[in-house]
Amino acid sequence: MTYVELFFDLVFVFALTQLSAYLYDNQSGLGALEGVIMVCALWWAWVSTTWVTNWLDPVKLPVRGAVIALAFVALVISVSIAEAFGDRAWAFAIAYVVLQVGRTGFIVWAIARHDRAVSKDFTLVLIWTVAGGALWIVGALLPLPWQLPLWAAALGLELLGTVLGFPVPGRGRVLIGAWDLSGPHIAERTALFVLITLGEGLLVTGFAFAAKESSPETIIALAAAFVAAAATWWIYFDHGERMGSEAIEASDEPGRLARTAYTWVHLAIVGGLVLVSVGDKEALSHPHEHGVAPTLVVLGGPLLFLVGTVLFRWVLDQRWARAQLAGVVALAVLITAALLWVPLDALTLSVAASLVLVGVTIGETVGRLRRGRRSGG
Repeated sequence: MTYVELFFDLVFVFALTQLSAYLYDNQSGLGALEGVIMVCALWWAWVSTTWVTNWLDPVKLPVRGAVIALAFVALVISVSIAEAFGDRAWAFAIAYVVLQVGRTGFIVWAIARHDRAVSKDFTLVLIWTVAGGALWIVGALLPLPWQLPLWAAALGLELLGTVLGFPVPGRGRVLIGAWDLSGPHIAERTALFVLITLGEGLLVTGFAFAAKESSPETIIALAAAFVAAAATWWIYFDHGERMGSEAIEASDEPGRLARTAYTWVHLAIVGGLVLVSVGDKEALSHPHEHGVAPTLVVLGGPLLFLVGTVLFRWVLDQRWARAQLAGVVALAVLITAALLWVPLDALTLSVAASLVLVGVTIGETVGRLRRGRRSGG
């Protein structure tokens, strides 16, 4: 990992805070769909660039310049998030397409002389990326009833390409399983993004707390938010993060494993953490609010995060993480109880979610010690 990659990541700190604010301000079914599209778009933009730096050395001047240029484009995406489904739809779409197409085109050009096979693979990726880009642009030019499905279709096209290997008639398809990847690089970069997402959550919570007068409710909400952040860090970094690089290095198909574990499954982990920050702000700003939206916002983030970590462990280790599964069940029961039986306010739900996450960390640590695995962190 290089410092220019860290510079690229800094832009996404702002992007994640903008995304959290958007989700907080749009707690509705439509807002949730729009949020899902933006989470997927941001993650796809970041993780695809991380895959590119697996082959290209960011220390070299052309690559460094390209990463910095991509960081500027990502900044344009970030400042457009609040109005991505409004007046700045065109800016969000154009910037996203420029980032995706420009990055893919750059690697095709940069690696052509050194590795023709990889250059050919990314040529196929470029064709699919251009097709998806057309949907993004057209969607931005049309009213919202068309924009939402077209942008969803664009993301679906990119996902389908990774599943099928970006096939193009007469030119074959990409054999992702044969790609030679650096396990430590992919794992380290993704773990850093998880850490950035945790930091964004603390940033959002801190600003929300600073904007309000201190009271028992706000102090409890702040403490619960910190406990949840520490617990999610522990669950991810205690030893699961270390397993990723080791599994990729030992795999006969490192590309396929990395795609599943880090491109797909980590979307749930990152999305869950973003939603956790929204829930923390909800508990701080409206501690006594109850209903469907607060319940799903406060408990949905931890639930999605745990589901992601369960899938991550299974992909890497072919073992179901019992502590996380127990946490998923506990949160599902809490959601059901809050919606159907005993209405609970946002603050109570936040404290309950934090306690569940702490329970998962204890179970996770006990299980690791029993299996004799060393800790990370």
